Amino acid sequence: MLNPVSRKFRNFVRFSEAEEVELEHLVSARRFVRGPRVELGPRAALPDGLHVVLEGWACHYKVLPNGRRQITALCLPGDFCMDRASVLRQVCHSVGTLTAVTFAQLSLSAVDELSANYPRISTALAWQSEVQAAVQREWVVNLGQRGATERMAHLLCEIHMRLWMVDLAEHGSCEMPLTQADLAETMGLSAVHVNRVLQELRSAGLIVLRGRTLTIPNLDALREIAMFDPGYLHAEREGRHLDANEWAA
Repeated sequence: MLNPVSRKFRNFVRFSEAEEVELEHLVSARRFVRGPRVELGPRAALPDGLHVVLEGWACHYKVLPNGRRQITALCLPGDFCMDRASVLRQVCHSVGTLTAVTFAQLSLSAVDELSANYPRISTALAWQSEVQAAVQREWVVNLGQRGATERMAHLLCEIHMRLWMVDLAEHGSCEMPLTQADLAETMGLSAVHVNRVLQELRSAGLIVLRGRTLTIPNLDALREIAMFDPGYLHAEREGRHLDANEWAA
């Protein structure tokens, strides 16, 4: 089975067998963190490479001097953390786990060498950076323009879609390990408000949350409530002209 990085990239491009082997080798040195609230990349540390989440969930976050935390990005399987770190002297946020996490730490030189030798992989890396930027823009819109119910619905739709892109979601269900406190820190709401919104979505028959599983009985209805357009995730094979099975390497 392909690793989640390859599975994510297949939404944009199709690699040759040799390229798949190189990507698998790139993420072969893996580390495991047993639980949540463990820092993977402390703020103000000198970047020493890229982290790629292979299993579990992590996040980018910032903590204010008064202790309040804002989650600024979710890192799901296949996602790169601290992307573009090679141009920074330090990072201004922290990266930590939300669940137990398996991740690979990639040296910048290895990524640069792979990009130089395999143009399709270089293009795929650029694509994933653009997708990350698009997600951040959508989160700004969530915080600024969507109401609490719309905001929650949008986040759940996005999580489902991003997991679907790496073959970790079915049409109407996916893993959902975030606590209400995590959701509050992600959406800029109080824990009480998060609970109220979840109850509202449950009562409307739009979501079912049991344990660590989210079920969406009517995905189209939830997307309509959220005004969710998945186009910003660019999962429609926009790079199909880079298919190694149809064009010469």
